[in-house]
Formats: sequence, structure tokens, C-alpha cells
Amino acid sequence: MGKLLIVGTVAFDAIETPFGKTDKILGGAGTYIGLSASHFGVESGLISVVGGDFPQEYLQMLRDKNIDTKGVEIIKEGKTFFWSGKYDYNLDTRETLVTDLNVLADFNPVVSEKFTDCDFLMLGNLHPGVQMSVINQIPKRPKLVVLDTMNFWMDNTLDELLEVIAKVDVITINDEEARQLSGEYSLVKAAQKIHEMGPEYVVIKKGENGALLFNDGEIFFAPALPLEEIFDPTGAGDTFAGGFIGYLASTRDISFNNMKRAVIYGSNLASFCVERFGTERMLNLGQEEIQKRLKQFKQLTQFEIELTH
Repeated sequence: MGKLLIVGTVAFDAIETPFGKTDKILGGAGTYIGLSASHFGVESGLISVVGGDFPQEYLQMLRDKNIDTKGVEIIKEGKTFFWSGKYDYNLDTRETLVTDLNVLADFNPVVSEKFTDCDFLMLGNLHPGVQMSVINQIPKRPKLVVLDTMNFWMDNTLDELLEVIAKVDVITINDEEARQLSGEYSLVKAAQKIHEMGPEYVVIKKGENGALLFNDGEIFFAPALPLEEIFDPTGAGDTFAGGFIGYLASTRDISFNNMKRAVIYGSNLASFCVERFGTERMLNLGQEEIQKRLKQFKQLTQFEIELTH
């Protein structure tokens, strides 16, 4: 098994969807990625920052999932990053109501000696300068570096973002962001343009329409499982990324064929995440349920057809 280092936010979220609303609950990209990757039994460490208002029991919960939290800096006099958002009825459009960066505004990540030799590096959605700082602290290039980013950084820090993109193996973004970054409407052309920026693999997330994996002319599509219950899409993309890199770290195989499986594992875990608010579903998820739903994914996409010449 490979050693996995995760860099991402640990935060408070307040979410409103047509199906209900929450007070401040546990959130953040690093949290979702870590919880998702923990299902593969890999040794993982989390780098993040929280304020003195962050409950110790949340950190203990992460440790109970075998996530090393020594890299989570606690600034006692500061407040934890807080995000509040509201989703419309179709859940694919959201309005940000509040973004309080708090301690995240001056976040300076420090990679502990234990993880400077990590095999797999997952750079969650953060300022590109923070992501680059982590890359620069790891002397030997990991086996695989995966980057997640968003349109906010494309709008505000494009030059820095392009520098980071040039140094990673895989980028995961949604379809709207892929079009913005590449200037191409066709996702096939968009992936090709992004591939030319550096990453060997491009993963384009399409929410309830699945995910696409591109690698130098090869394309793989993973559907999203049609679900009976969808409460809250927050964290689904991060859960996907955590499942994707968690599976790869557990198998140590980064071939295109194994990446296909990783995309399915990521999609599978993301399908659980959306069934409850916040991290609730991910905290109470068993291996039996995961395997059962993997079979559903297989049934959804498997068919036999006789091709005539």
C-alpha cells in the first residue's frame, strides 16, 4: 500500500437545500477526501488548519478513521474556515451566502517528516500558492500527484494555478471549469488542451451525469448511479477525489486501466455522500454497503452486444 498525503480545508459548513437546512456542521475538502480514502485502509496524513473553536472530537473522529492529523495546525486564538451555501431545486446550482476564510487566510502548510516520502499526494481545492508550497516540500516526486481546483482560482490566480497544473499528473475539475480553463466547449478538446498544460490524466466531473477520464486520446466514462435519495451535494466532488486516490494508493497501480476502476470507486463513494447532509453518511458507511453498490454500478454499465462486420 502507498502512503497518502492529503492537503485540504477542514471547515464548518452551513447548508440549505430544498430538503432541509443545517446549522454549522463539519465540512471541508480535506475532511471529505480523508473520510473517503479511509475506506481503502491506506496510511494517510492530513495537512490543514483550524481555529480554537474547532471541536477536538472531530479531530479524534478523523484519527479513529486512521487519518494522521498531526499536520492539522490549530490556531487557538483564530476561527475555523466557514462556508455557507444554498442550493436550488435541481441541486446543480448553488449560491454562496458566506465565506469566512478566518485562519485559512494565512495558511502556511508544513509537511511533516513522516510524509515527505509520500507515494501519493492529493492537493485539495486551495489557493495554488498553498498547493505549490506543499509540492516544494516533498524532495522526491511522489508516484502520483492529483490536483483539484475551481473556477475561483482561474478567475483570480490563473498564472499561479497554471504553474501548479504543470507539476501534477492528474487534474480533477467539473465540466464548466474545464471549459473555462481550456477555452473549448467540447470536453474532448478541453481535456486535450488541459493535457498539454502538464497533467497526463484529466478527470472531468459532471455531477449527477457521471465522470470522464481522459488520457492521451483514450476516454473512459463512469455514470453516476441514479439514487432514490439526494439531500446535499456538498462534498461529493471531494469524496469522489478521495475514493479515486484512495483506491490507487491501496493498489499502487497507476495504469489507465486501474484509473478506470478508481473512477468507479470514486463515483461509488460520492453516491453515498449526497444521501445525507454533510459528512453524516460517510461517517456511518460500511464495506458491505460499498460492495453492494459497486455491483449496482457494474449492472448499470454491463451489456452484451453482437457486433456485425
